[in-house]
Amino acid sequence: MSKMVTIYGGSGFVGRYIARRMANKGWRVRVAVRRPNEAMFVKPYGVVGQVEPILCNIRDDASVAAAMQGADAVVNCVGVLNELGKNEFDAVQTEGAERVARLAAQHGVARMVHLSAIGADAEADSDYARTKAEGEAAVLAHMPGAVILRPSVIFGTEDQFFNRFAGMTRFGPFLPLVGAETRFQPVYVDDVAQAAVQGVLGQAAGTYELGGPEVKTFRALMQQMLEVIHRRRIILGVPFWIGKIMAGVLDIVKFVSFQLFPNHILTKDQLKNLRHDNVVSDDAKGFADLGIEPAALDSVLPEYLWKFRPAGQYDDIQNSARNLKI
Repeated sequence: MSKMVTIYGGSGFVGRYIARRMANKGWRVRVAVRRPNEAMFVKPYGVVGQVEPILCNIRDDASVAAAMQGADAVVNCVGVLNELGKNEFDAVQTEGAERVARLAAQHGVARMVHLSAIGADAEADSDYARTKAEGEAAVLAHMPGAVILRPSVIFGTEDQFFNRFAGMTRFGPFLPLVGAETRFQPVYVDDVAQAAVQGVLGQAAGTYELGGPEVKTFRALMQQMLEVIHRRRIILGVPFWIGKIMAGVLDIVKFVSFQLFPNHILTKDQLKNLRHDNVVSDDAKGFADLGIEPAALDSVLPEYLWKFRPAGQYDDIQNSARNLKI
């Protein structure tokens, strides 16, 4: 019988790519998510019955344990960029990661891959970065052989980075950025998935920091995005002190509305992270150690950002028509 992997958060941005690759390797895949009815799109990744979404809440021991019954490996992709309701940083990224690792060890699961993030630091002033580091430590305490992946900002068709800012360009001539000079090393989502698969197959060991072939400032990334979507916008570098006021007001609105109006724009915690570069460390293991050549931005961005062009998929045709000589 083929081996089985349980992917917690397997219908999310990164998890779905890992699920597809594991199915292609012939593994049975359990996609453990809070809303399995919304994850049915993963089923065609394999043959009938090979990829199955199941109900799981990473905050609950019994739920997590049931999802890994009979699994040969587990992958934890669950994380939050913004706290909402009971899904707080500590509950998801520290306690949730610890729960998966502890139960995996108890059930004799052979391998574990844990998705963390560049910048994970137990001493960080950001709760996001702190809980990522605490989650890593908890995983390794129970599963010392676990593979830890620390990607920089991840891009791809379903990303919340380029899609978000490209969408903002539709509403005015300006594109405001807090931390415009902060450096990033964007990494393609399927390259991260490929690294995770190597961890599941026992072809990787230890901690890897994953970044793409280009290191650019936030401003430069937005300029590249604007070129792809054929729009001209004035990029405004917003000082951190103004960003702090904006984030504070938005967080207050979220609090007084009892989270009816969640802050998806800029939180105080995100502001803390924007003060630090998000690039691979000089001494870290990375894609080269895995034999993976990461994809460049310009080879992927046009594949999914075309919808933000003035005329969408017809933008290139219209531009060509304007250049025709009568």
